[in-house]
Amino acid sequence: MEMQQVHEGKLSVETTPREEEGSVMGLSIAAGGWAANLIVFLITEFNVKSIAATKLYNVVLACSSLFPVAGAIMADSFFGSFPVVATFAFVSLLGTIMLTLTATINSLRPARCAIGGSYTCEAPSNLQYAILYMNLTLASLGLGGTRFTIATMGAEQFDKPKEQGAFFSWYYFTLYIGNVISFTAIIYVQDNVGWGLGFGICAIVNAVGLVVLVLGKRFYRHVKPKGSPFISIARVMVASIRKRKVSRASGSLDYYFGATPENMLKLEDGSPTKSFSFLNRAALKTEGDRQIDGSYAISWRLCTVEEVEDLKKLVRIIPIWSTGIYLGTSIGIFTGLTILQALTMDRHLGSHFEIPASSFIVFNLLATSISIFTIDNFLLPTWQNLTRRSLTPLQRIGIGHVINILAMVVSALIETRRLHVVRTHRLMGQSGGLAVPMSALWLVLPLAVMGIGEGFHFPGTVALYYQEFPKSLKSTSTAMVSLLIGIGLYLSTAITDLTDKTTGWLPNNINNGRVDNVFWMMTVIAAINFGYFLCCAKMFKYQHVEDHDDNGLAN
Repeated sequence: MEMQQVHEGKLSVETTPREEEGSVMGLSIAAGGWAANLIVFLITEFNVKSIAATKLYNVVLACSSLFPVAGAIMADSFFGSFPVVATFAFVSLLGTIMLTLTATINSLRPARCAIGGSYTCEAPSNLQYAILYMNLTLASLGLGGTRFTIATMGAEQFDKPKEQGAFFSWYYFTLYIGNVISFTAIIYVQDNVGWGLGFGICAIVNAVGLVVLVLGKRFYRHVKPKGSPFISIARVMVASIRKRKVSRASGSLDYYFGATPENMLKLEDGSPTKSFSFLNRAALKTEGDRQIDGSYAISWRLCTVEEVEDLKKLVRIIPIWSTGIYLGTSIGIFTGLTILQALTMDRHLGSHFEIPASSFIVFNLLATSISIFTIDNFLLPTWQNLTRRSLTPLQRIGIGHVINILAMVVSALIETRRLHVVRTHRLMGQSGGLAVPMSALWLVLPLAVMGIGEGFHFPGTVALYYQEFPKSLKSTSTAMVSLLIGIGLYLSTAITDLTDKTTGWLPNNINNGRVDNVFWMMTVIAAINFGYFLCCAKMFKYQHVEDHDDNGLAN
Protein backbone atom coordinates (compact mmCIF):
# COMPACT_ATOMS: atom_id res chain seq x y z
CA MET A 1 0.00 0.00 0.00
CA GLU A 2 1.30 3.44 -0.86
CA MET A 3 1.97 6.06 1.77
CA GLN A 4 -0.47 8.94 1.97
CA GLN A 5 -0.17 12.12 3.92
CA VAL A 6 -1.92 15.44 4.31
CA HIS A 7 0.10 18.32 2.94
CA GLU A 8 -1.10 21.92 2.81
CA GLY A 9 -4.71 20.82 3.09
CA LYS A 10 -4.46 18.35 0.19
CA LEU A 11 -3.93 14.64 0.04
CA SER A 12 -0.51 13.89 -1.37
CA VAL A 13 -0.21 10.51 -3.04
CA GLU A 14 3.40 9.44 -3.41
CA THR A 15 2.82 6.50 -5.73
CA THR A 16 0.16 5.12 -7.98
CA PRO A 17 -2.59 3.43 -5.87
CA ARG A 18 -2.04 -0.32 -6.03
CA GLU A 19 -5.79 -0.98 -5.84
CA GLU A 20 -6.31 1.01 -9.02
CA GLU A 21 -3.52 -0.87 -10.81
CA GLY A 22 -5.21 -4.13 -9.85
CA SER A 23 -8.57 -2.88 -11.09
CA VAL A 24 -7.12 -1.71 -14.40
CA MET A 25 -5.40 -5.06 -14.85
CA GLY A 26 -8.52 -7.09 -14.03
CA LEU A 27 -10.90 -5.03 -16.16
CA SER A 28 -8.39 -5.00 -19.04
CA ILE A 29 -8.05 -8.78 -19.01
CA ALA A 30 -11.82 -9.18 -18.94
CA ALA A 31 -12.43 -6.69 -21.76
CA GLY A 32 -9.59 -8.05 -23.88
CA GLY A 33 -10.80 -11.59 -23.32
CA TRP A 34 -14.17 -11.06 -24.97
CA ALA A 35 -13.14 -8.43 -27.53
CA ALA A 36 -9.83 -9.84 -28.76
CA ASN A 37 -11.23 -13.03 -30.28
CA LEU A 38 -14.59 -11.61 -31.33
CA ILE A 39 -13.96 -11.96 -35.07
CA VAL A 40 -13.16 -15.65 -34.72
CA PHE A 41 -16.15 -16.14 -32.38
CA LEU A 42 -18.49 -14.56 -34.92
CA ILE A 43 -17.10 -16.62 -37.81
CA THR A 44 -16.91 -20.01 -36.07
CA GLU A 45 -19.81 -19.85 -33.61
CA PHE A 46 -22.32 -17.52 -35.34
CA ASN A 47 -21.51 -18.40 -38.97
CA VAL A 48 -20.87 -14.75 -39.90
CA LYS A 49 -18.83 -14.17 -43.08
CA SER A 50 -15.28 -12.87 -42.61
CA ILE A 51 -15.61 -9.31 -43.95
CA ALA A 52 -18.98 -8.88 -42.20
CA ALA A 53 -17.42 -10.13 -38.95
CA THR A 54 -14.60 -7.61 -39.33
CA LYS A 55 -17.06 -4.75 -39.82
CA LEU A 56 -19.17 -5.83 -36.81
CA TYR A 57 -15.99 -6.13 -34.75
CA ASN A 58 -15.02 -2.55 -35.60
CA VAL A 59 -18.53 -1.29 -34.77
CA VAL A 60 -18.39 -2.98 -31.35
CA LEU A 61 -14.97 -1.50 -30.61
CA ALA A 62 -16.17 1.90 -31.83
CA CYS A 63 -19.11 1.79 -29.43
CA SER A 64 -16.74 0.82 -26.62
CA SER A 65 -14.67 3.88 -27.51
CA LEU A 66 -17.62 6.30 -27.70
CA PHE A 67 -19.29 5.23 -24.44
CA PRO A 68 -16.43 6.69 -22.32
CA VAL A 69 -17.59 10.16 -23.34
CA ALA A 70 -20.95 9.54 -21.65
CA GLY A 71 -19.16 8.15 -18.60
CA ALA A 72 -16.83 11.15 -18.48
CA ILE A 73 -19.73 13.61 -18.68
CA MET A 74 -21.46 11.85 -15.80
CA ALA A 75 -18.23 11.85 -13.76
CA ASP A 76 -17.44 15.51 -14.43
CA SER A 77 -20.98 16.80 -14.04
CA PHE A 78 -22.80 14.74 -11.44
CA PHE A 79 -21.21 11.78 -9.67
CA GLY A 80 -17.41 11.96 -9.71
CA SER A 81 -15.04 9.34 -11.11
CA PHE A 82 -15.29 6.52 -8.57
CA PRO A 83 -19.09 5.90 -8.67
CA VAL A 84 -19.04 5.91 -12.47
CA VAL A 85 -16.14 3.43 -12.68
CA ALA A 86 -17.72 1.11 -10.08
CA THR A 87 -21.13 1.17 -11.79
CA PHE A 88 -19.81 0.42 -15.27
CA ALA A 89 -17.48 -2.28 -13.92
CA PHE A 90 -20.65 -4.01 -12.69
CA VAL A 91 -22.28 -3.56 -16.11
CA SER A 92 -19.17 -5.09 -17.66
CA LEU A 93 -19.54 -8.06 -15.32
CA LEU A 94 -23.13 -8.58 -16.48
CA GLY A 95 -21.99 -8.49 -20.12
CA THR A 96 -19.26 -11.10 -19.63
CA ILE A 97 -21.66 -13.38 -17.72
CA MET A 98 -24.20 -13.15 -20.56
CA LEU A 99 -21.50 -13.93 -23.16
CA THR A 100 -20.54 -16.96 -21.09
CA LEU A 101 -24.13 -18.20 -21.15
CA THR A 102 -24.36 -17.56 -24.92
CA ALA A 103 -21.24 -19.62 -25.54
CA THR A 104 -22.48 -22.41 -23.27
CA ILE A 105 -26.17 -22.81 -24.19
CA ASN A 106 -26.51 -24.29 -27.68
CA SER A 107 -29.96 -22.82 -28.36
CA LEU A 108 -28.49 -19.30 -28.17
CA ARG A 109 -26.25 -19.99 -31.19
CA PRO A 110 -26.91 -21.31 -34.73
CA ALA A 111 -25.94 -24.86 -35.57
CA ARG A 112 -22.37 -25.41 -36.75
CA CYS A 113 -21.72 -25.38 -40.49
CA ALA A 114 -22.40 -28.74 -42.14
CA ILE A 115 -19.40 -30.11 -44.02
CA GLY A 116 -20.16 -32.78 -46.59
CA GLY A 117 -21.07 -32.87 -50.23
CA SER A 118 -21.98 -29.20 -49.90
CA TYR A 119 -20.74 -26.69 -47.38
CA THR A 120 -23.81 -25.07 -45.78
CA CYS A 121 -24.10 -22.74 -42.81
CA GLU A 122 -27.23 -21.85 -40.89
CA ALA A 123 -27.62 -18.12 -40.30
CA PRO A 124 -28.43 -16.94 -36.76
CA SER A 125 -32.09 -16.31 -36.01
CA ASN A 126 -33.36 -12.84 -35.15
CA LEU A 127 -33.60 -13.87 -31.47
CA GLN A 128 -30.04 -15.17 -31.45
CA TYR A 129 -28.81 -11.95 -33.05
CA ALA A 130 -30.80 -9.89 -30.52
CA ILE A 131 -29.26 -11.74 -27.57
CA LEU A 132 -25.78 -11.43 -29.08
CA TYR A 133 -26.21 -7.68 -29.62
CA MET A 134 -27.53 -7.23 -26.07
CA ASN A 135 -24.51 -9.06 -24.66
CA LEU A 136 -22.08 -7.02 -26.73
CA THR A 137 -23.86 -3.80 -25.75
CA LEU A 138 -23.54 -4.56 -22.03
CA ALA A 139 -19.90 -5.55 -22.40
CA SER A 140 -19.16 -2.47 -24.52
CA LEU A 141 -20.90 -0.16 -22.05
CA GLY A 142 -18.89 -1.65 -19.21
CA LEU A 143 -15.64 -1.34 -21.11
CA GLY A 144 -16.39 2.21 -22.23
CA GLY A 145 -17.50 3.45 -18.82
CA THR A 146 -14.42 2.22 -16.99
CA ARG A 147 -11.38 2.36 -19.25
CA PHE A 148 -10.74 6.11 -19.42
CA THR A 149 -12.68 7.34 -16.40
CA ILE A 150 -10.42 5.20 -14.22
CA ALA A 151 -7.47 6.99 -15.85
CA THR A 152 -8.91 10.31 -14.70
CA MET A 153 -9.48 8.94 -11.21
CA GLY A 154 -5.81 7.94 -11.06
CA ALA A 155 -4.58 11.30 -12.34
CA GLU A 156 -6.67 13.05 -9.68
CA GLN A 157 -4.38 11.52 -7.05
CA PHE A 158 -1.49 13.69 -8.29
CA ASP A 159 -0.99 17.47 -8.36
CA LYS A 160 1.91 18.03 -10.77
CA PRO A 161 1.61 17.62 -14.57
CA LYS A 162 4.89 15.69 -14.66
CA GLU A 163 3.58 13.16 -12.13
CA GLN A 164 0.28 12.91 -14.01
CA GLY A 165 2.17 12.26 -17.25
CA ALA A 166 4.16 9.49 -15.57
CA PHE A 167 0.92 8.01 -14.25
CA PHE A 168 -0.62 7.91 -17.72
CA SER A 169 2.41 6.03 -19.02
CA TRP A 170 2.07 3.44 -16.25
CA TYR A 171 -1.67 3.31 -16.81
CA TYR A 172 -1.18 2.43 -20.48
CA PHE A 173 1.58 0.00 -19.58
CA THR A 174 -0.75 -1.84 -17.17
CA LEU A 175 -3.56 -1.68 -19.72
CA TYR A 176 -1.47 -3.29 -22.43
CA ILE A 177 -0.02 -5.95 -20.14
CA GLY A 178 -3.57 -6.93 -19.19
CA ASN A 179 -4.44 -7.17 -22.87
CA VAL A 180 -1.35 -9.30 -23.51
CA ILE A 181 -2.72 -11.85 -21.03
CA SER A 182 -6.10 -11.73 -22.80
CA PHE A 183 -4.60 -12.19 -26.25
CA THR A 184 -2.56 -15.20 -25.18
CA ALA A 185 -3.94 -17.26 -22.30
CA ILE A 186 -7.65 -16.51 -22.67
CA ILE A 187 -7.70 -16.79 -26.46
CA TYR A 188 -5.85 -20.10 -26.20
CA VAL A 189 -8.52 -21.38 -23.82
CA GLN A 190 -11.30 -20.18 -26.14
CA ASP A 191 -9.78 -21.79 -29.24
CA ASN A 192 -8.55 -25.04 -27.70
CA VAL A 193 -10.71 -25.74 -24.62
CA GLY A 194 -14.02 -23.95 -25.04
CA TRP A 195 -15.64 -20.56 -25.52
CA GLY A 196 -17.73 -20.96 -22.38
CA LEU A 197 -14.67 -21.43 -20.17
CA GLY A 198 -12.84 -18.57 -21.91
CA PHE A 199 -15.68 -16.10 -21.35
CA GLY A 200 -16.18 -17.50 -17.84
CA ILE A 201 -12.59 -16.62 -16.94
CA CYS A 202 -13.29 -13.08 -18.20
CA ALA A 203 -16.29 -12.84 -15.86
CA ILE A 204 -14.27 -14.06 -12.87
CA VAL A 205 -11.40 -11.63 -13.52
CA ASN A 206 -13.92 -8.81 -14.03
CA ALA A 207 -15.48 -9.62 -10.65
CA VAL A 208 -12.05 -9.59 -8.97
CA GLY A 209 -11.23 -6.21 -10.51
CA LEU A 210 -14.55 -4.79 -9.28
CA VAL A 211 -13.98 -6.09 -5.74
CA VAL A 212 -10.44 -4.68 -5.63
CA LEU A 213 -11.73 -1.31 -6.82
CA VAL A 214 -14.44 -1.15 -4.14
CA LEU A 215 -12.06 -2.25 -1.38
CA GLY A 216 -9.65 0.53 -2.31
CA LYS A 217 -12.29 3.28 -2.15
CA ARG A 218 -11.11 4.71 1.18
CA PHE A 219 -7.57 5.25 -0.11
CA TYR A 220 -8.52 7.51 -3.02
CA ARG A 221 -8.83 11.25 -3.26
CA HIS A 222 -12.40 11.91 -4.38
CA VAL A 223 -12.91 15.09 -6.41
CA LYS A 224 -16.49 16.32 -6.18
CA PRO A 225 -18.15 17.41 -9.45
CA LYS A 226 -19.28 21.02 -9.71
CA GLY A 227 -22.19 20.59 -12.08
CA SER A 228 -22.20 20.22 -15.82
CA PRO A 229 -19.34 22.18 -17.43
CA PHE A 230 -21.10 21.87 -20.78
CA ILE A 231 -23.81 24.25 -19.62
CA SER A 232 -21.22 26.98 -19.01
CA ILE A 233 -19.77 26.31 -22.47
CA ALA A 234 -23.24 26.69 -23.98
CA ARG A 235 -23.82 29.89 -22.01
CA VAL A 236 -20.60 31.43 -23.33
CA MET A 237 -21.63 30.71 -26.90
CA VAL A 238 -25.16 32.03 -26.40
CA ALA A 239 -23.99 35.15 -24.53
CA SER A 240 -21.35 36.00 -27.16
CA ILE A 241 -23.97 35.72 -29.90
CA ARG A 242 -26.52 37.82 -27.99
CA LYS A 243 -23.88 40.52 -27.46
CA ARG A 244 -22.44 40.38 -30.96
CA LYS A 245 -23.44 44.03 -31.58
CA VAL A 246 -21.94 45.31 -28.31
CA SER A 247 -18.71 47.22 -28.86
CA ARG A 248 -15.65 45.76 -27.22
CA ALA A 249 -14.57 47.55 -24.10
CA SER A 250 -10.98 47.95 -23.01
CA GLY A 251 -9.82 47.55 -19.45
CA SER A 252 -10.39 44.79 -16.96
CA LEU A 253 -13.17 46.63 -15.12
CA ASP A 254 -15.50 46.05 -18.07
CA TYR A 255 -15.28 42.28 -17.67
CA TYR A 256 -17.02 40.06 -15.18
CA PHE A 257 -14.78 37.81 -13.06
CA GLY A 258 -17.50 36.38 -10.83
CA ALA A 259 -17.34 35.95 -7.09
CA THR A 260 -13.59 35.30 -7.18
CA PRO A 261 -11.94 38.35 -8.74
CA GLU A 262 -8.53 36.90 -7.86
CA ASN A 263 -8.90 35.03 -11.17
CA MET A 264 -7.86 38.34 -12.70
CA LEU A 265 -4.35 37.77 -11.40
CA LYS A 266 -4.02 34.69 -13.58
CA LEU A 267 -4.27 36.84 -16.71
CA GLU A 268 -1.41 38.94 -17.98
CA ASP A 269 -3.16 42.34 -17.88
CA GLY A 270 -6.41 41.52 -16.10
CA SER A 271 -8.25 41.06 -19.40
CA PRO A 272 -9.29 38.01 -21.41
CA THR A 273 -6.78 36.72 -23.94
CA LYS A 274 -6.94 38.27 -27.42
CA SER A 275 -7.39 35.00 -29.32
CA PHE A 276 -10.98 34.29 -30.38
CA SER A 277 -11.81 37.75 -29.09
CA PHE A 278 -15.42 37.55 -30.27
CA LEU A 279 -16.05 35.21 -27.32
CA ASN A 280 -14.89 37.93 -24.90
CA ARG A 281 -18.22 39.69 -25.36
CA ALA A 282 -19.82 36.98 -23.24
CA ALA A 283 -17.94 38.38 -20.21
CA LEU A 284 -18.59 42.07 -20.97
CA LYS A 285 -20.71 43.80 -18.34
CA THR A 286 -23.55 45.90 -19.75
CA GLU A 287 -26.48 47.71 -18.21
CA GLY A 288 -28.77 44.92 -19.29
CA ASP A 289 -26.81 42.49 -17.11
CA ARG A 290 -27.23 44.54 -13.92
CA GLN A 291 -29.72 43.20 -11.39
CA ILE A 292 -32.15 45.26 -9.32
CA ASP A 293 -29.67 45.59 -6.46
CA GLY A 294 -26.99 46.78 -8.87
CA SER A 295 -24.93 43.59 -8.77
CA TYR A 296 -24.06 41.18 -11.57
CA ALA A 297 -24.66 37.44 -11.73
CA ILE A 298 -23.90 34.60 -14.14
CA SER A 299 -26.67 34.16 -16.70
CA TRP A 300 -27.26 33.34 -20.36
CA ARG A 301 -26.21 36.94 -21.08
CA LEU A 302 -23.19 37.22 -18.80
CA CYS A 303 -20.40 34.71 -18.13
CA THR A 304 -17.18 34.91 -16.18
CA VAL A 305 -13.84 35.47 -17.87
CA GLU A 306 -12.75 32.04 -16.61
CA GLU A 307 -15.66 30.40 -18.43
CA VAL A 308 -14.73 32.25 -21.61
CA GLU A 309 -11.11 31.14 -21.31
CA ASP A 310 -12.20 27.53 -20.71
CA LEU A 311 -14.10 27.50 -24.00
CA LYS A 312 -11.09 28.98 -25.79
CA LYS A 313 -8.93 26.13 -24.49
CA LEU A 314 -11.31 23.65 -26.10
CA VAL A 315 -11.36 25.55 -29.39
CA ARG A 316 -7.55 25.62 -29.49
CA ILE A 317 -7.13 21.89 -28.95
CA ILE A 318 -9.93 20.57 -31.21
CA PRO A 319 -7.80 20.74 -34.41
CA ILE A 320 -5.01 18.74 -32.73
CA TRP A 321 -7.59 16.26 -31.46
CA SER A 322 -9.09 15.81 -34.92
CA THR A 323 -5.74 14.70 -36.36
CA GLY A 324 -5.88 11.59 -34.19
CA ILE A 325 -9.15 10.33 -35.68
CA TYR A 326 -7.37 8.75 -38.62
CA LEU A 327 -5.12 6.78 -36.27
CA GLY A 328 -8.22 5.04 -34.94
CA THR A 329 -9.29 4.38 -38.53
CA SER A 330 -5.97 2.85 -39.55
CA ILE A 331 -5.74 0.75 -36.37
CA GLY A 332 -9.27 -0.61 -36.93
CA ILE A 333 -8.65 -1.62 -40.54
CA PHE A 334 -5.14 -2.88 -39.78
CA THR A 335 -6.26 -5.07 -36.86
CA GLY A 336 -9.21 -6.66 -38.64
CA LEU A 337 -7.29 -7.42 -41.83
CA THR A 338 -4.31 -8.77 -39.90
CA ILE A 339 -6.53 -11.35 -38.20
CA LEU A 340 -7.96 -12.36 -41.59
CA GLN A 341 -4.42 -12.65 -42.98
CA ALA A 342 -3.38 -14.84 -40.06
CA LEU A 343 -6.34 -17.16 -40.66
CA THR A 344 -4.98 -17.91 -44.16
CA MET A 345 -1.32 -18.41 -43.21
CA ASP A 346 0.78 -21.06 -41.49
CA ARG A 347 0.47 -20.35 -37.77
CA HIS A 348 2.35 -23.38 -36.47
CA LEU A 349 5.21 -23.21 -33.98
CA GLY A 350 6.73 -26.64 -34.29
CA SER A 351 4.60 -29.60 -35.28
CA HIS A 352 2.07 -29.55 -32.42
CA PHE A 353 1.28 -25.93 -31.52
CA GLU A 354 -0.70 -23.50 -33.66
CA ILE A 355 -0.96 -19.83 -32.67
CA PRO A 356 -4.61 -18.64 -32.59
CA ALA A 357 -5.18 -16.03 -35.29
CA SER A 358 -6.42 -13.36 -32.86
CA SER A 359 -3.40 -13.92 -30.61
CA PHE A 360 -1.13 -12.29 -33.18
CA ILE A 361 -2.39 -8.92 -31.91
CA VAL A 362 -0.42 -9.68 -28.75
CA PHE A 363 2.75 -8.75 -30.64
CA ASN A 364 1.27 -5.28 -31.12
CA LEU A 365 0.45 -5.06 -27.40
CA LEU A 366 3.88 -6.28 -26.36
CA ALA A 367 5.57 -3.79 -28.67
CA THR A 368 3.44 -0.98 -27.22
CA SER A 369 4.15 -2.00 -23.62
CA ILE A 370 7.89 -2.34 -24.22
CA SER A 371 8.04 0.94 -26.14
CA ILE A 372 6.20 2.83 -23.36
CA PHE A 373 8.61 1.45 -20.76
CA THR A 374 11.64 2.18 -22.96
CA ILE A 375 10.48 5.67 -23.90
CA ASP A 376 9.81 6.76 -20.33
CA ASN A 377 12.81 5.13 -18.68
CA PHE A 378 15.52 5.47 -21.32
CA LEU A 379 14.63 7.52 -24.39
CA LEU A 380 13.14 10.59 -22.68
CA PRO A 381 15.89 10.88 -20.01
CA THR A 382 18.56 10.40 -22.69
CA TRP A 383 16.94 13.01 -24.93
CA GLN A 384 16.78 15.47 -22.04
CA ASN A 385 20.43 14.88 -21.09
CA LEU A 386 21.60 15.40 -24.67
CA THR A 387 19.45 18.41 -25.59
CA ARG A 388 18.73 19.89 -22.13
CA ARG A 389 15.09 19.96 -23.23
CA SER A 390 12.21 17.57 -22.72
CA LEU A 391 10.34 15.92 -25.56
CA THR A 392 7.07 17.82 -25.91
CA PRO A 393 3.73 15.99 -26.06
CA LEU A 394 3.18 17.16 -29.64
CA GLN A 395 6.59 15.88 -30.70
CA ARG A 396 5.76 12.53 -29.14
CA ILE A 397 2.40 12.47 -30.97
CA GLY A 398 4.07 13.45 -34.25
CA ILE A 399 6.57 10.59 -33.97
CA GLY A 400 3.60 8.28 -33.47
CA HIS A 401 2.06 9.54 -36.74
CA VAL A 402 5.27 8.85 -38.67
CA ILE A 403 5.65 5.32 -37.28
CA ASN A 404 1.99 4.63 -38.08
CA ILE A 405 2.69 5.47 -41.74
CA LEU A 406 5.70 3.14 -41.69
CA ALA A 407 3.53 0.32 -40.30
CA MET A 408 1.09 0.71 -43.20
CA VAL A 409 3.96 0.51 -45.70
CA VAL A 410 5.36 -2.64 -44.09
CA SER A 411 1.88 -4.23 -44.07
CA ALA A 412 1.42 -3.49 -47.77
CA LEU A 413 4.79 -5.05 -48.65
CA ILE A 414 4.14 -8.19 -46.62
CA GLU A 415 0.66 -8.61 -48.14
CA THR A 416 2.19 -8.25 -51.61
CA ARG A 417 4.55 -11.07 -50.69
CA ARG A 418 1.67 -13.19 -49.33
CA LEU A 419 -0.36 -12.78 -52.52
CA HIS A 420 2.71 -13.70 -54.57
CA VAL A 421 2.96 -16.96 -52.60
CA VAL A 422 -0.77 -17.55 -53.22
CA ARG A 423 -0.37 -17.13 -57.00
CA THR A 424 2.74 -19.32 -57.07
CA HIS A 425 0.93 -21.96 -55.03
CA ARG A 426 -1.94 -22.00 -57.52
CA LEU A 427 0.33 -22.13 -60.57
CA MET A 428 1.82 -25.28 -59.11
CA GLY A 429 -1.63 -26.82 -59.22
CA GLN A 430 -2.33 -26.59 -55.51
CA SER A 431 -5.73 -25.84 -53.96
CA GLY A 432 -7.08 -22.32 -54.20
CA GLY A 433 -8.53 -22.44 -50.69
CA LEU A 434 -7.51 -20.43 -47.64
CA ALA A 435 -4.27 -22.23 -46.73
CA VAL A 436 -1.13 -20.32 -47.78
CA PRO A 437 2.34 -21.90 -47.31
CA MET A 438 3.78 -18.76 -45.74
CA SER A 439 4.58 -18.29 -42.07
CA ALA A 440 2.20 -15.96 -40.22
CA LEU A 441 5.19 -14.77 -38.20
CA TRP A 442 5.78 -12.30 -41.03
CA LEU A 443 2.84 -10.36 -39.53
CA VAL A 444 4.82 -9.74 -36.35
CA LEU A 445 6.88 -7.01 -38.04
CA PRO A 446 4.03 -4.58 -38.94
CA LEU A 447 2.28 -5.37 -35.65
CA ALA A 448 5.44 -4.44 -33.74
CA VAL A 449 5.96 -1.24 -35.74
CA MET A 450 2.34 -0.21 -35.15
CA GLY A 451 2.79 -0.92 -31.42
CA ILE A 452 5.86 1.30 -31.19
CA GLY A 453 3.87 4.10 -32.82
CA GLU A 454 1.08 3.66 -30.28
CA GLY A 455 3.65 3.79 -27.47
CA PHE A 456 4.61 7.27 -28.63
CA HIS A 457 1.17 8.53 -29.57
CA PHE A 458 -1.41 7.56 -26.96
CA PRO A 459 0.39 8.36 -23.66
CA GLY A 460 1.47 11.70 -25.12
CA THR A 461 -2.06 12.41 -26.32
CA VAL A 462 -3.87 11.66 -23.07
CA ALA A 463 -1.28 13.61 -21.05
CA LEU A 464 -1.64 16.62 -23.36
CA TYR A 465 -5.42 16.61 -23.13
CA TYR A 466 -5.48 16.17 -19.37
CA GLN A 467 -3.09 19.08 -18.86
CA GLU A 468 -4.58 21.42 -21.48
CA PHE A 469 -8.30 20.91 -20.90
CA PRO A 470 -10.14 23.09 -18.36
CA LYS A 471 -10.17 21.74 -14.82
CA SER A 472 -13.91 21.15 -14.99
CA LEU A 473 -13.43 18.75 -17.92
CA LYS A 474 -10.67 16.45 -16.64
CA SER A 475 -12.66 13.22 -17.08
CA THR A 476 -13.80 14.38 -20.49
CA SER A 477 -10.19 15.12 -21.48
CA THR A 478 -9.07 11.50 -21.08
CA ALA A 479 -12.25 10.26 -22.78
CA MET A 480 -11.44 12.43 -25.80
CA VAL A 481 -8.75 9.89 -26.70
CA SER A 482 -11.39 7.18 -26.65
CA LEU A 483 -13.76 9.37 -28.66
CA LEU A 484 -11.28 9.84 -31.49
CA ILE A 485 -10.62 6.09 -31.52
CA GLY A 486 -14.36 5.42 -31.63
CA ILE A 487 -14.96 7.80 -34.51
CA GLY A 488 -11.93 6.34 -36.26
CA LEU A 489 -13.28 2.81 -35.88
CA TYR A 490 -16.66 3.84 -37.29
CA LEU A 491 -14.81 5.39 -40.22
CA SER A 492 -12.80 2.19 -40.63
CA THR A 493 -16.07 0.27 -40.97
CA ALA A 494 -17.35 2.80 -43.50
CA ILE A 495 -14.10 2.72 -45.50
CA THR A 496 -14.05 -1.09 -45.45
CA ASP A 497 -17.67 -1.20 -46.61
CA LEU A 498 -17.06 1.39 -49.35
CA THR A 499 -13.93 -0.42 -50.54
CA ASP A 500 -15.82 -3.72 -50.52
CA LYS A 501 -18.63 -2.30 -52.65
CA THR A 502 -16.57 -0.27 -55.15
CA THR A 503 -13.54 -2.50 -55.68
CA GLY A 504 -12.72 -6.19 -55.80
CA TRP A 505 -10.06 -5.84 -53.13
CA LEU A 506 -11.97 -7.42 -50.22
CA PRO A 507 -13.78 -10.64 -51.19
CA ASN A 508 -14.78 -13.16 -48.52
CA ASN A 509 -11.65 -15.15 -49.43
CA ILE A 510 -8.91 -12.52 -49.24
CA ASN A 511 -6.62 -14.77 -51.30
CA ASN A 512 -8.72 -13.65 -54.27
CA GLY A 513 -8.49 -9.95 -53.33
CA ARG A 514 -5.97 -7.13 -53.09
CA VAL A 515 -5.57 -6.31 -49.40
CA ASP A 516 -2.18 -4.81 -50.29
CA ASN A 517 -3.98 -2.06 -52.21
CA VAL A 518 -6.04 -1.32 -49.10
CA PHE A 519 -2.84 -0.84 -47.09
CA TRP A 520 -1.33 1.41 -49.79
CA MET A 521 -4.51 3.50 -49.79
CA MET A 522 -4.27 3.84 -45.99
CA THR A 523 -0.63 4.89 -46.33
CA VAL A 524 -1.52 7.75 -48.66
CA ILE A 525 -4.33 8.94 -46.37
CA ALA A 526 -2.00 8.69 -43.36
CA ALA A 527 0.60 10.88 -45.09
CA ILE A 528 -2.03 13.53 -45.85
CA ASN A 529 -3.25 13.38 -42.25
CA PHE A 530 0.31 13.85 -40.98
CA GLY A 531 0.63 17.01 -43.07
CA TYR A 532 -2.60 18.26 -41.49
CA PHE A 533 -1.19 17.45 -38.04
CA LEU A 534 1.97 19.48 -38.72
CA CYS A 535 -0.14 22.51 -39.66
CA CYS A 536 -2.28 22.21 -36.52
CA ALA A 537 0.72 21.62 -34.25
CA LYS A 538 2.54 24.66 -35.68
CA MET A 539 -0.35 26.92 -34.69
CA PHE A 540 -0.92 25.35 -31.26
CA LYS A 541 0.38 27.06 -28.12
CA TYR A 542 0.71 25.27 -24.79
CA GLN A 543 -1.19 26.81 -21.89
CA HIS A 544 -0.39 24.55 -18.93
CA VAL A 545 2.26 22.01 -19.88
CA GLU A 546 5.42 22.66 -17.87
CA ASP A 547 8.81 23.32 -19.44
CA HIS A 548 7.60 23.80 -23.02
CA ASP A 549 7.96 26.74 -25.32
CA ASP A 550 4.88 28.43 -26.76
CA ASN A 551 5.37 26.87 -30.16
CA GLY A 552 3.61 23.52 -30.30
CA LEU A 553 6.51 21.80 -32.08
CA ALA A 554 9.29 23.46 -30.15
CA ASN A 555 11.28 21.82 -27.43
